[in-house]
Amino acid sequence: MKPNCKIKAPFFEIGPKSYLYGQDVIDLAKAADAASEKYDVDIIFTTPVVEIARVRAATKRIHVFAPHMDPLKPGRGLADILPESLVAAGAEGVMLNHCEKPLTIGVLKETIRRANEVGLVTIVCADSLAEAGMIARLKPDIIVAEPSELVGTGVSVGPEYVEAAARAVKDVDPEILVLTAAGIANGQDVYNTIHAGADATGSSSGVARAKDRAAMVDEMISAVRKAWNDRQK
Repeated sequence: MKPNCKIKAPFFEIGPKSYLYGQDVIDLAKAADAASEKYDVDIIFTTPVVEIARVRAATKRIHVFAPHMDPLKPGRGLADILPESLVAAGAEGVMLNHCEKPLTIGVLKETIRRANEVGLVTIVCADSLAEAGMIARLKPDIIVAEPSELVGTGVSVGPEYVEAAARAVKDVDPEILVLTAAGIANGQDVYNTIHAGADATGSSSGVARAKDRAAMVDEMISAVRKAWNDRQK
């Protein structure tokens, strides 16, 4: 396990993006906190930046992550996201290079370095197997391997992609955790992905747009635990 990373497999990532705001974010975080404790599964909750402090105060177990940051240091930088400010607000980690907020490889390298400097766990997105292998050389804590064309579609990746993604990353650095996602819409998708060999999976629209978000969180985290236990048999 990498020095900054306190997250263990199996785990799950929930990112409400901008589907939710205000109290809805807090309520979802509380549901995630309850499911994390109930099933003994680590959950990364990637919250909007403005809600980091409130989510941290309202929960006990989930890992609160920011959805982005900039590699600047204290000083000038109007409207940029300062790494130190995320730590001060209560964030444990940061997501980088999502397909909705892509970074050049040079900026990504510097941003990972700054995250390590302030003690933030890094979860970095890759939209192809080639990119996953390249990003692994930058030594983030976690890589999210998800084809960008499937994000938000409700169509999930198959077991072949899960296995290939794990190889692409772990052949470079076996300590990096691999989250395979995109299109995770229900507990069965979660089960299939974890059972196929992923360290983790996650969902944004599948949770945020569910009729009963708390019930969907419970269904998905229950599936993580069941799939992982079945893998150990």
